[in-house]
Amino acid sequence: MAEFMDVHRGMKGITSDQLRESHRADLAIEAEEQVHFKQAWADPESGVVYCLSEAPSAEAVRRIHQRAGHPADEIHPVPLTA
Repeated sequence: MAEFMDVHRGMKGITSDQLRESHRADLAIEAEEQVHFKQAWADPESGVVYCLSEAPSAEAVRRIHQRAGHPADEIHPVPLTA
């Protein structure tokens, strides 16, 4: 399974409760695409949210985020970690 980092823009002012709610929406349906969302981070000032996931493809990540109501603006493979 590959890892992906995706980016959501335009979420200025997001709260920790809203971030948790969005993450839970992904977790509720992730198994349908064999995706696992591992972590989410947000910068309320800039409105940027990052999500780390394991998935069979970037398209699987894209479909889950779309269905959960917060489409990703970018999805990047993460082939190396330390």
